[in-house]
Amino acid sequence: MRLGLALGYWGRGPDPGHLALVQEAERLGYDSVWTSEAWGSDAFTPLTWFAARTSRIRLGTAIVQMAARTPTATAMHALTLDHLSGGRMMLGLGLSGPQVVEGWYGRPFPRSPLTATREYVDVVRQVLRREGPVELDGRFHQHPYRGADATGIGKPLKPIVHPLRADLPVLLGAEGPKNIAQTTRIADGWLPLYWSPTRPDAYRLGDVPRGFMVAPMARAHVCDDVAEGLLPVKAMLGFYIGGMGHAAKNFHADLMARMGYEEQARRIQELFLAGRKEEAVLAVPDAFADEISLVGPRGRIAERLELWRKGPVTDLLVTAPDPNTLRVLAELNS
Repeated sequence: MRLGLALGYWGRGPDPGHLALVQEAERLGYDSVWTSEAWGSDAFTPLTWFAARTSRIRLGTAIVQMAARTPTATAMHALTLDHLSGGRMMLGLGLSGPQVVEGWYGRPFPRSPLTATREYVDVVRQVLRREGPVELDGRFHQHPYRGADATGIGKPLKPIVHPLRADLPVLLGAEGPKNIAQTTRIADGWLPLYWSPTRPDAYRLGDVPRGFMVAPMARAHVCDDVAEGLLPVKAMLGFYIGGMGHAAKNFHADLMARMGYEEQARRIQELFLAGRKEEAVLAVPDAFADEISLVGPRGRIAERLELWRKGPVTDLLVTAPDPNTLRVLAELNS
């Protein structure tokens, strides 16, 4: 099982300690570093910053949102950074949810998410292969565009730049069983949310192709007080389950429910949407926060890390707050 460093997305601004953390992760032998985006900073720009200041560690997006860019624009970002980094780029994609897609990006959330994802990946693959002009007569993506307001003079094109790698890895963030099943067919890897090594059946992953990446994120923190160490995990869960979605359509809450915490998930939603955010965080069960993270003294983390190593996880992407935690994990995983 490889280790990766997941930095997430910026809050109010860039974290001045992230570059040093990335460089320390590379020194310790971490395989990859990952950036994210929500409705603030983008994922590609920080990754380019880190690429210029490292030499070996692979660079991934976990995730960039499909609604933010056309698939050809996303492919351009990926192939450009792949060239600049010497072939270290991995492209992690996700649909996000209706609130973000329609509220932030001002675009309709696709009525058929599976089809929209499949078409998006198809176009990205065509750009990266550069076998011919990009052409797709899809439901959500058309190349050339053939809508009622089209000029009719659109021309199929292929990238001017020759991509460094036709097989640049494409990974997908997927939560529902059908989406996960499709991911194993059309992508090179899967970026799970809230992976629990004790509940692998909750995702219904099934058989995966040889070389397929399973790369969940997990909070890691070497500390003496487990309850205190879990507070950032609970804060994240409270925000995602309570605020990252509508009361009637929240993929994160639905996932928590499938993992055996349906009553608690609905209570967190109820509290958060009522403006009682601190109560929503406290309503997150310690047990749930604990099983999806690696928190506590070194010996406890060592014991729990073995559970992660025994399952299908190929890459553990840790969100770690300090260099000591990175070092301990590297030692335990060696």
